[in-house]
Amino acid sequence: MSEQKPRERRKRRANAGGLSRRSFLTTAGTAGVVAALDGRELIAQTASAAQPQIDKGLGAMQLTFRVNGKEHRVVIDPRTTLLDCLRETIALTGTKKGCDHGQCGACTVHVNGRRVNSCLTLALMHEGAEITTIEGLGTPDALHPMQAAFVARDGYQCGYCTSGQNSSAVALDKAPCGPDDAAVKELMSRNICRCGAYQNIMAAIQQVRRNT
Repeated sequence: MSEQKPRERRKRRANAGGLSRRSFLTTAGTAGVVAALDGRELIAQTASAAQPQIDKGLGAMQLTFRVNGKEHRVVIDPRTTLLDCLRETIALTGTKKGCDHGQCGACTVHVNGRRVNSCLTLALMHEGAEITTIEGLGTPDALHPMQAAFVARDGYQCGYCTSGQNSSAVALDKAPCGPDDAAVKELMSRNICRCGAYQNIMAAIQQVRRNT
């Protein structure tokens, strides 16, 4: 019997067993990838479906305040900013996180009638406070006059700063602000519009101020 070539012997053993080394490795590798993908998908679904749990033993605090006329009781990490509490815990995402350093004004809300950069203040500092976000100023069917003026005067472009601009502009009613544009610009200077729609924003604000 002549000596067979190594390749022929491997082929005969593969045919006899029904599974070659190459096909075994391919099958095993595919199964591993599928298992890994399934695991990642399961983790992602679990993370998105379940609310993050805070360990009360690490100093979590329970707070109660009113947001847009509705009482909310929340349990949060004491380091949570008011902005993150509104967006992540109460799910009011109209208030935007822009710079997160108190420089752009996109996160402006009203706390007991005063405008506040919510990224710079801790939620626990406002126990029992009355908070108003952009969702509490008006609704699509019943816009606040300032919101309606922004629409009429085209006072926005990308819209990211608009909720903060509206909140600040509404608060001018309770601030010592002169009637001229320069006075309004001074008090609105903490709100930045990166699109540069300042002229239209000013027109909207002054329209409301003249009519009130």
